[in-house]
Amino acid sequence: MLALKKTAPEPGLSLIDTPEPVIMQPDEVLVAVAAVGVCGSDVHVYEWTAGYDFMRSKLPVTLGHEFSGHVVQVGSAVENLEVGQAVVVMPTTTCMRCAHCLGGLFDQCNARTTTGLTKDGAFARYVTVPARACFDLAPETDLSLAALVEPLCIGDNAADIGNIRLGDTVVILGPGTIGQTIALAAAWRGASNIIVVGLNDQARLSVAATLGATDTVDLQDEPDLKQAILRRTGQQLVDVVFEATGNPQSITDGLGVLRRSGTLVAAGIHARPVTLDLTAFVRNRQSLRAAHGSKRESWQRMIKRIQQSAHQIRPMISQELALKDALHGFDLCVKKQVSKVILRP
Repeated sequence: MLALKKTAPEPGLSLIDTPEPVIMQPDEVLVAVAAVGVCGSDVHVYEWTAGYDFMRSKLPVTLGHEFSGHVVQVGSAVENLEVGQAVVVMPTTTCMRCAHCLGGLFDQCNARTTTGLTKDGAFARYVTVPARACFDLAPETDLSLAALVEPLCIGDNAADIGNIRLGDTVVILGPGTIGQTIALAAAWRGASNIIVVGLNDQARLSVAATLGATDTVDLQDEPDLKQAILRRTGQQLVDVVFEATGNPQSITDGLGVLRRSGTLVAAGIHARPVTLDLTAFVRNRQSLRAAHGSKRESWQRMIKRIQQSAHQIRPMISQELALKDALHGFDLCVKKQVSKVILRP
């Protein structure tokens, strides 16, 4: 089968003919991939930016961690899934044995693996995953939208960490997929003003405007972020800032538009360290929090959302391509000409 792999710790990906995977553990299932999204993390791996060196020892590896499909084979110990079942798959799998897992803190498991980053993923026709990572879907579910559940959960988790309240004014730095899903999550939580900021990024800002953003800022046209935000808020600083750019300067810029006792949530993966004016940070009593990954409760919520709010979520998808055209899809993402590219293996 054809698979899109990261083969070496350098820029680029390779489309390679590779053997179909087989179930190796009794608790695994084999999934035929219906739809898989190109994530910002995949683009970083494609470009081999700093922050992904943890993958070096796992190469070569098939990428792809935002995906849906159908179960085509089940391991001998699997009881909760049947052949033919439509599923969406949580890419992070934990050991279920350590103190963190036994205490319910699955996101803190030190032995966790990630399908599509540290083990072969869904940029291929088939992928094996633990049955416990699968969430069953109603038969009528749009499987392209189901491939968006994972990034929707990232945004939902970030919004939880930001503790958005009814009527809040929110600024989201970065109009990529995670910025867009945070905008949706903020709208669903009742934020009154949702301002999404990008840089020479009109295509993705336009999508953000259809997803719940009440206003957008392109720093190409308005380079002074603080003034651009104040013009849109009646000269008021904002309640919550989300940083989803991966640019360390965005942390400093975000704190500059945040009110006293406000919260900045960092959701981007940064290639360089950040420098803070800690005196101003302390005197303003601001909070800096980190959001990464998602929790199982978000998956249940977002599966319902794609069924109830499909019309609201669908604008995130710009193009659907065959796997053989994957590198073209990555090129479009790098050039910021699209929002979300879905591959159909």
